Amino acid sequence: MHELIELDAQIPLEMGGLRVDQAAAQLFPEYSRSRLQNWLKGGQLSLDERTVKPRERVIGGEWLHLEAELEVFTEWTPEPVDFPIHYADDQIIVINKPAGLTVHPGAGNPNGTLLNGLLHYDPDMATVPRAGIVHRLDKDTTGLMVVARTVEAHTRLVRDLQARDIDREYEAICKGVMTGGGVVNEPIGRHPTQRTRMAVRPGGREATTHYRVLQKFAHHTHVRLKLESGRTHQIRVHMDHIHYPLVGDPVYGGQFSQPRNCPDRLREALAGFPRQALHAKALGLAHPSTGEWMAWEIDLPADIQALLAVMAEETPDDSY
Repeated sequence: MHELIELDAQIPLEMGGLRVDQAAAQLFPEYSRSRLQNWLKGGQLSLDERTVKPRERVIGGEWLHLEAELEVFTEWTPEPVDFPIHYADDQIIVINKPAGLTVHPGAGNPNGTLLNGLLHYDPDMATVPRAGIVHRLDKDTTGLMVVARTVEAHTRLVRDLQARDIDREYEAICKGVMTGGGVVNEPIGRHPTQRTRMAVRPGGREATTHYRVLQKFAHHTHVRLKLESGRTHQIRVHMDHIHYPLVGDPVYGGQFSQPRNCPDRLREALAGFPRQALHAKALGLAHPSTGEWMAWEIDLPADIQALLAVMAEETPDDSY
């Protein structure tokens, strides 16, 4: 299935000297530069009715004509999937993702994902790349994530993510007692032998995580984290790298172990915690349509709150 789009725009004189793809990106901001370049190469986007290369320069006054089809993705099936909506308007949806919900279909998870649920919630999102998903949370990470409802909003949010203009803050519980906050600035890439894991390694993609201590316990630390980048498993990899892996992390937390002299109630709480203790707590962004800065913050889920309460009860007042 496809959706036909047809647009015209005259290039202002002040854009003279720009590449045609640069001018098109300013005149048709709802579409990404790469998409416009492909349309130029394919002739769907023309300059004064001529097929031109993206690098051709304009002088100003020419007309751009766009006549193209947006693919409607049909390989994904709309399904009723429960996902709590924290905010919604005609451009974006902010979701409070629960634990256990996979964001995108993949090997072993073809159905029952957030993407399937989004297509059921709003069938028009089938025309938006990846049904509007611009960033992900791991299956067992909870909290706030934004989804675009239009191609224009998707393009803007992707650009803002790449420019690091979207604020994302998390809270987590780490193994071990930190002395204070800090910054981890280490590149992340695919693990050299275990392909389902990521790792700090030379030649990886730049990644920076800021963290600060919220509360210390006898054996653990409650931290707040802020990302400058958004690499796969970034917080989990970085915290493990500095020897404070996340509680409950089945991949990077090492084999399950109990702290020495661990009280029975805390031992039971840790043994019964089924996932990494990580929550996307706060989200801030410029609205893709109005430019207005919007920010949301959401409470920790009940399971993390309960674990923190046990840790507080089992930490002697004179521990520090």
